[in-house]
Amino acid sequence: MKVGFVLLKEIHRAIDEIYPEMVEIRRYLHQHPELSHQEIQTANYIADYYKKLEIPYQTKVGGNGVLATLKGGKPGKTIALRADFDALPIQDEKDVPYKSKVPGVMHACGHDGHTATLLTLAKVMKQHQNELEGTIIFLHQHAEEYAPGGAKPILESGALEGADAVFGTHLWATLPLGVMHTSRSAFMAGADRFEITIQGQGGHGAYPHETKDAIVLGAEVVSQLQQIVSRRLDPLETAVVTTGIFEAGNAFNVIADQARLIGTVRYFNLDVQAKIMDEMDKIIKGICISNDAAYTFDYIKGYPPLVNHPEDAEIVLEACNDIVEIHTAEEALPVMGGEDFAYYTMEKPGAFFFTGANKEGNPYPHHHPKFDIDEKAMPIAAKTLIGAYFGCQRNNIS
Repeated sequence: MKVGFVLLKEIHRAIDEIYPEMVEIRRYLHQHPELSHQEIQTANYIADYYKKLEIPYQTKVGGNGVLATLKGGKPGKTIALRADFDALPIQDEKDVPYKSKVPGVMHACGHDGHTATLLTLAKVMKQHQNELEGTIIFLHQHAEEYAPGGAKPILESGALEGADAVFGTHLWATLPLGVMHTSRSAFMAGADRFEITIQGQGGHGAYPHETKDAIVLGAEVVSQLQQIVSRRLDPLETAVVTTGIFEAGNAFNVIADQARLIGTVRYFNLDVQAKIMDEMDKIIKGICISNDAAYTFDYIKGYPPLVNHPEDAEIVLEACNDIVEIHTAEEALPVMGGEDFAYYTMEKPGAFFFTGANKEGNPYPHHHPKFDIDEKAMPIAAKTLIGAYFGCQRNNIS
């Protein structure tokens, strides 16, 4: 019976051999994207794949999630490997044969690649089932892109109660192929959303003294919000307050009676989150009261900060030593993007990492209409994920 390094190398060779199927699956999913919480056909596709492999699976886990379980022939730890599979409301503008066939919807973040990676990894591991220690949970998560996301209801379903650790990756299009980044602590920011409506009093553009201009008040709010980070937080703390939508007015000569502002807040420290919420409320209230205008302020807490467990991040880094395609594996500074994988590491040991997937000649970032990945990143991601699984079996981490 093969053990250790010999078995791992054989698995790596099998992953390389299944690469064409990875590409085929990824491109099929890329042509047939589904939005968060609407991923019915994608979930069915995933379930059918496990049915053909004869790996036991559950559907509708926490919503549209699919969870497959492969029990090894020897005792050991239970490790969950996660891939998300929802798409975004973006029109695909790439000129490629696998362009999205769904108007206004595309995989603009690489979740199709995540899914193809995990499915084909399951196929490889099924061939080595009797040689494996412990259990692999292949966790296919829905609705990562839209808070409250799919991770939280999956955890609340109890589906991962028996898991000793959970690992996940993101194919990172702005990182070169062959590079892997992770962190032994905070890795991705908490991501919240806010909505502000300012109710003034409209009127003729020639008679501003008879109005309460919602555009002017909204502009003042936007300006003051920018001072929260620069003037009201400790300079050693990290945060972002961004107003992404400003809607007001409908005619060039009419003073708007209402303005609507929508934006996002990013942070790593919960005390910073609370401080920002309080300061936003003071700013909005002060401006509107002093101008005799009404307002509503809704602050919607989204994903918490994603914090890796140091021991599990170290396992990921060590796994990269056995992968010839990885030339750089390092701890990196955290990023301000959000990820609901954060819920898993709040409940379980585990780590998240970025797999470099920059496609030569395609400089477009995530969530861009021309987003694409270098598909050669998928087998690298698969090797790192399964390397983390083996690392957990070797290390006494639970």
